[in-house]
Amino acid sequence: MFGIIVGTHGRFSEELLKSCEMICGEQKNVRAVTLVPGEGPDDVVKKYEKAIGELDCTDGVLFLNDLFGGSPYNAACRLVISNPAYGIVTGVNLPMLIEMCSAQMMNEQADIQTLMQKAVDAGKNGTQTFHASQIADDEEDDL
Repeated sequence: MFGIIVGTHGRFSEELLKSCEMICGEQKNVRAVTLVPGEGPDDVVKKYEKAIGELDCTDGVLFLNDLFGGSPYNAACRLVISNPAYGIVTGVNLPMLIEMCSAQMMNEQADIQTLMQKAVDAGKNGTQTFHASQIADDEEDDL
């Protein structure tokens, strides 16, 4: 099984995980890691290491971070650089987290790079647009 660590600025990761659990149920192999005011990358690395110790990371760790280049991302890079079974995806959103939790629950036997791409695809596909003009266009197409 692979572990999932959601690392973000502020309490975003905790709330994102709570929202995911509203939809998917309790997630036992996922941890939320926060960067709060007064902390830096060293603090986040320690939190990541603690989370890794609590998770089943037999098949690796997927870090889902909020911002490319932010402190949670930079801290994850320090761990990922020395472990080829670890990977990072930035731009975490709820569809991405749900997809990765689903993959974990289905016990998908995929390498970390395949999981990373699946996370990116889910994050992109979860971003959609809607405008009232689309209804008018769709109705005209039906005539």
